[in-house]
Amino acid sequence: MSRDVIDRIRDAMRVVIDPELGENVVDLGFIYEITATDGVVHVTMTATTPGCPATGFLKEGVASSIAEIAGVEAVDVTMTFDPPWTPSRIDPAVRAALGFDNVN
Repeated sequence: MSRDVIDRIRDAMRVVIDPELGENVVDLGFIYEITATDGVVHVTMTATTPGCPATGFLKEGVASSIAEIAGVEAVDVTMTFDPPWTPSRIDPAVRAALGFDNVN
């Protein structure tokens, strides 16, 4: 799996916007792992909380965005809440824009 492939997958997922925070799932740190082998992509991701009502929407959006990439034959997205997501996972520029740096 090349770095270029992972970068294309990561860029494709940036169209998936968390409706609560208004930022994409990559910059929010929701993506824990990406693997790609022979056209099959596996993504492990999270959401802000286990009870997040957008979990299904986010998971489906990630799968759909990756499926549009040339050469991708199948996509498997697994949701996990271990480890739990925290604001420290957010890209620093996005975290500052959202005001998380001003809390605690």
